[in-house]
Amino acid sequence: MSENVKIIAQNKKARFDYFVEEKYECGIVLEGTEVKSVKEGNVSFNDSFAEIQNGELWMRNFHISEYKYSSIFNHNPDRAKKLLVHKEELKRIQRKVDEKGFTLIPLDFYLKNGRVKLTLGVCKGKKQFDKRASIKERDVNRDLQREFRNSNL
Repeated sequence: MSENVKIIAQNKKARFDYFVEEKYECGIVLEGTEVKSVKEGNVSFNDSFAEIQNGELWMRNFHISEYKYSSIFNHNPDRAKKLLVHKEELKRIQRKVDEKGFTLIPLDFYLKNGRVKLTLGVCKGKKQFDKRASIKERDVNRDLQREFRNSNL
């Protein structure tokens, strides 16, 4: 990502539970106090997913906490949020999701040039043995990095 990007949150569990086939950068439609709350990092998207409904992309189970400094107006933290993508990307995503086993999972949530963006992954669920293989690969890479660091000293 470029230098004008500030990562707000990453969904590490999604990368562990799913194989990420493709990634798409999406804009997200937010209300006024949601933007302020997002900039403070008050987001939670553990069980969130996206779905295509009536030709539009919607994010479900995506929680943005209420802005604590708002006195009069505050947003609904659990409302469905509309995602913004190009028509061609939406068609490509729709074709991929129609295949068996694919789902849309948010991976990263960040600010890019002052705008709130989301990386949406077209993912396929991992089986238990795949997760064990991921853990083993991560441990091997960690050991290699440790060896490399110690050899340079």
